Formats: sequence, C-alpha cells, structure tokens
Amino acid sequence: MSQSEPIDAQGLPARAAALDLLTAALAKRAGIDEGLTHPALNALEPRDRAFARALVLATLRRLGPIDAVLQSRLAKAPSDRVVQILRLGVAQAFVLGTPAHAAVATAVDLAAADPHSRPLKGLVNAVLRGLTREPPALDDPDLMAPPWLYARWRAAFGEADARAIAAQIAEEPATDVTLKDPADAQAVAASLEAEALPGGSLRTALRGEVSAWPGFAEGRWWVQDAAAAIPARLLSVESTETVLDMCAAPGGKTLQLAAAGARVTALDRSAGRLKRVTENLGRTGLSAEVIAADATSWNDRRRFDAVLLDAPCSATGTFRRHPDVLWAARPSDVASLAALQSRLLDAAGRRVKEGGRLVYSVCSLEPEEGEAQVAAFLSRTPEFRLEPIAPGEGGAPEASLRPDGALRIQPHHLPGGLDGFYAARLRRA
Repeated sequence: MSQSEPIDAQGLPARAAALDLLTAALAKRAGIDEGLTHPALNALEPRDRAFARALVLATLRRLGPIDAVLQSRLAKAPSDRVVQILRLGVAQAFVLGTPAHAAVATAVDLAAADPHSRPLKGLVNAVLRGLTREPPALDDPDLMAPPWLYARWRAAFGEADARAIAAQIAEEPATDVTLKDPADAQAVAASLEAEALPGGSLRTALRGEVSAWPGFAEGRWWVQDAAAAIPARLLSVESTETVLDMCAAPGGKTLQLAAAGARVTALDRSAGRLKRVTENLGRTGLSAEVIAADATSWNDRRRFDAVLLDAPCSATGTFRRHPDVLWAARPSDVASLAALQSRLLDAAGRRVKEGGRLVYSVCSLEPEEGEAQVAAFLSRTPEFRLEPIAPGEGGAPEASLRPDGALRIQPHHLPGGLDGFYAARLRRA
C-alpha cells in the first residue's frame, strides 16, 4: 500500500486498531512489533490490517512535523488519546491521501467511541477541519527527528548530512533481498521486478505479503536491507573456514555466511528469536549450528577463522522501516548499550584464531556505538589491528568509507536509501 494511494474504505475497527498500535509504538522500544501481534489487529480483515499498519507507519514517519502543526493549533495539550487521534487524522488526510471529509469524520468517530475522549470530539473536529482549509507542509527535515537525536547527528556528521539523514525518515522504503545463489540474480530480479544493487542485493517495489512472492517458499532469497548485507560480505569467508555469528537472530547474516559455504555457528541469547533462524535455514536448505547462549559467558572453548558481531544497539539507523525507534529511544539508551557492546567485543575477540578476522557492526548512527567502540577495543587489545575496507567492497557506498578504512553508512548514501550502519574489519596478529 503506497502513501499516494487514497484510502477511505476502512471503518472504525481498523482505525481503532491503528490507535492502539500507535500508542504501543510510542510507549516503549519494540512496542510496534508487540502491537502487531495484538488480537484486535489480527482479528481484522487483511486489507483493514494493512491499512492500520500503513496509517501508523505514515504517522511515525512524519511525527515531528505533525506534532509541530498540532502544537500551533492547540492552546494546551489534550489527553494522550486525543493527541494520538489527531496525529492519525493528520496523517490520513495529508500523508495517505484519505479525502479530507473522511479523515475528519472518522477521527471524530474515534474520539466519540471512548468515554474519556468523547467530550473533546468537538476539538478534534475543529482542529482537523481548520487544517483542511490550510493544508500543512509536513516535509521539513529539521522537524523529522526528535530534537535531541537530530542535535547528535548535527554534532557527529555536520548540518548537511544531518538534514540529508533526517529527510530519509519520511520516505517509505522499497524491499531489499539477498540471494542464496548469486548466479540466480537475473531470474530472481525478473520475477520480483527488481533492480540489482552494488554488492549483489536486489531491490523491489513490490508490496504485500512477502511470503507470497516468487521464490520465497523455495528459499531462493530472504529479505535483508542492502546495508545489513554488507558486514557478512566483509568477512570474505571460504568453504573451508569456521565462522561464528554472534548475536545471530533474526538470521540474515547467518544465511549469507552459510550460503558462502562456511561452517557457521549461530549464537544468540534468545532461544525464541533463534526459532526464526532455524525456520529460515530450513526454508533455504542451508545449514548452521544454532546455539542459545549468552555470548559473554558462552561455555565453549572453540576459536574461529572469522567472527561476525552485529551487536545489539539503539538501532537508530533502521528508522526507514522502523520509524518508531526514533521516538521510543532515550538518550540513556546509547550509554547502556555501549557498555554491553564493549563486553561483547571483548568476547568476540577471544573467539578469533590467530591470523583470523573479526567484523564488528551496528545498525546505529551513534558514534559511541560504532567508532568509539572500535577505538577503545583496539587500545585495550593490541593483538588486533584495523584492516581497511576497500572502496566499494561488499557493496558499500564509496561515500561511506572513513579515512581509517571503516564504514559509516548513512541512509542517504545510496539512491532510494538504506539503513544507517557502522562496520569495521579487524584482524588478529
């Protein structure tokens, strides 16, 4: 469902589900993922469920500008529920293209359906009708991200890059897939109406249920952002090598390493999340040893030719598909996650054979989780050195290459966008 498609057929249950989903998305990290499993949402017809999800994502992608517009119209903030209804109404009318009268009417109905918000249905009507007479602009990059986060990006990357990053927040991304067999690229590209990206990923504008797309059931490909596919490629594994994928779930990188022919051990502390890894291995016909354990205390003496640590992080680089991460994140998250990343990097280093290599990556735009982690690790672990990445290696945009040979991938570095990532390759003496 595209943002330009007018939507006015869905009724109150779909919008009520969207209201619950938006509330969950803003309440805590991973709230939108939990909300998507809520019985009220799953009870809807597929089209209504898709509408509710599309409406929430459209709201989150422009939440900053939407809130700025609403604040200019409200003398004082109403209840949280009324604010959420207003946000959804603005997104319906000015992002999804719902006819103005329908957007206003259904927002008023949503307010009237709850006894706590019912007394303010007149306010909802007045605010939204006023906006339909003077349609707002919702595309200012300076308003797209939470102010504290945008200030961090300006400090880290400069004004121009910060604005370019923020401008990507409003864009609905296409879907990237990674191939099991690179020789299959032409046939899969034709079946998915996809274009080839540097490094071998394919990008398709198809929408709808991914599991119904050609080649999915046969395991010929899996969904993986173009940036997320780069770290595994940087290991350049060979079929004779042993590889440890630490923090492996949901498994895209494990599949890449197994498809390259390596003997892969997929490690993750979450047995539940590893079920998805096992399912995808089965679907693709690939094999890996799957172990549920905490990487920092894993009781196994093995060392590996190559180790990949895609560490848990604030995930601020994934906002194109998960815009809720921007609004659920807190400044304290970066510091607490950085401490965990430091412990994981030390554990990863201990698993690398002499002469072996380690790739560290995070889907974060925050330097404390990327550049600072590697610098600190090298200072306390002198047996490792940074092994520079070549321009364009692994499909990385050349603009992402840092002077020290690591990667700082920013979402605007590829036309059409990609996730924000940091990646560095290290080698043990």
